[in-house]
Amino acid sequence: MTDALLDTIERETGADPQWSVIWLHGLGADGNDFVPIVPELLRPEWPALRFVFPNAPLRAVTINNGARMRAWYDIKDFDLANRADEQGVEESIVQVDALIERERQRGVPASRVILAGFSQGGAITLAAGLRRSTPLAGLIGLSTYLPAAHKAEGWLVEGAANQPLFFAHGTQDPVVPFAAGEQSAALMQRFGFDVSFHRYPMPHSVCAEEIADLGQWLSQRFAAG
Repeated sequence: MTDALLDTIERETGADPQWSVIWLHGLGADGNDFVPIVPELLRPEWPALRFVFPNAPLRAVTINNGARMRAWYDIKDFDLANRADEQGVEESIVQVDALIERERQRGVPASRVILAGFSQGGAITLAAGLRRSTPLAGLIGLSTYLPAAHKAEGWLVEGAANQPLFFAHGTQDPVVPFAAGEQSAALMQRFGFDVSFHRYPMPHSVCAEEIADLGQWLSQRFAAG
């Protein structure tokens, strides 16, 4: 693993942004994947934001016959309990923490950073959130699951549960089953997180109703900060 910062795509919605949203893409995608969501999500009353869309490293993915693609970790097994390569998860958390630190250096403290992720990116968001002793303004997990959930309680640090969590999942998801998302959300809630859980009649994707609900949740975060 390199110590260099991940490559990122950035969009700022106004001058001198005081809030940042770091958004992690899914397996095989890249930072461009969620850039189009910015205009759909924005509300006129929001403060100036910096959206940061990092590119995951290229790595071989076992379940895809070892093909190299952008991935936050290797996927070795279709079984969710053993799906995530734990070393890859840990490396990605370090890389995400470095991006959060860069925002601090640019004048945006952790208390005004939102960490979001879709699918594999959401798994990193949840895993990173458990380890945050300096809480972020919020966590967003979309169509995702908590990797190695049977070990998760051992990763939970004091203060982490102060991060509110928006969790959304499609009931027709063939990639990460809805039940897995529901169970992960319930586990995060048991750990003390304030979880806002939303379900939608969709496959492994994002829908307009979900974006609207997320916008409302983000409005609450900005108002509280």
